[in-house]
Amino acid sequence: MRGAITKEIRDRSEELLGYDIGATELRLMAYVQYVMVNHQYLERQKLGTDDRIILARWREMGHIEGGTGGLSITKKFWDAMCEILWMGYVVHGDQPR
Repeated sequence: MRGAITKEIRDRSEELLGYDIGATELRLMAYVQYVMVNHQYLERQKLGTDDRIILARWREMGHIEGGTGGLSITKKFWDAMCEILWMGYVVHGDQPR
């Protein structure tokens, strides 16, 4: 199921990020990926309280800098985020649509 947190996503996020992610974090990663390939700033009205908490943790961990005034992320975090998003949202050749 697209966008669902699976054991594989939990395990892989633990390997890549040092902790397992939840559904809110997976959804936020999809938004951050969109932001980074487009205008590169977060839109405050699209962020909830949980999103802000996650973004603060990512800042503390050194994964991101900035936010609504302009966002930057590390290459390591970008790669981890893309792999996790691929696992959570992209239909693989061996999966039904």
